[in-house]
Amino acid sequence: MLLVNGHGGNTEALRAATARLASDGRVCRVWHATLPGGDAHAGRLETSIMLALAPQAVLMSAAAVRCRLPIEELMPGLRAGGVRAVSPNGVLGDPHGASASRGRKLLAKLTSGLSETLQRLLNDIDGG
Repeated sequence: MLLVNGHGGNTEALRAATARLASDGRVCRVWHATLPGGDAHAGRLETSIMLALAPQAVLMSAAAVRCRLPIEELMPGLRAGGVRAVSPNGVLGDPHGASASRGRKLLAKLTSGLSETLQRLLNDIDGG
């Protein structure tokens, strides 16, 4: 089984789930859709991906830099009250400089990482 995670807030739940599955003797991996240096929500990377996937859903005229604290510092507030508790406009990072071109490159990198993880899982199952 391969669990695909696109939300950082799911990490602990997935850790518990994979531990439970492992204790039951099941082969399970988790792939987290993360990018090094990424901003947490509606910043440059996420906005670029959305510009590549659904440009009509992105309002670049409303793009504004907001909370740029490291995610580790934001987690208590995020867990307690969601994104709006730490950023009134929902942006965690800086969306300026986002582009569909960058988004396509990021999607290719994510797709490659997912493919590699799936291949390792299949190799583990096949014993090879």
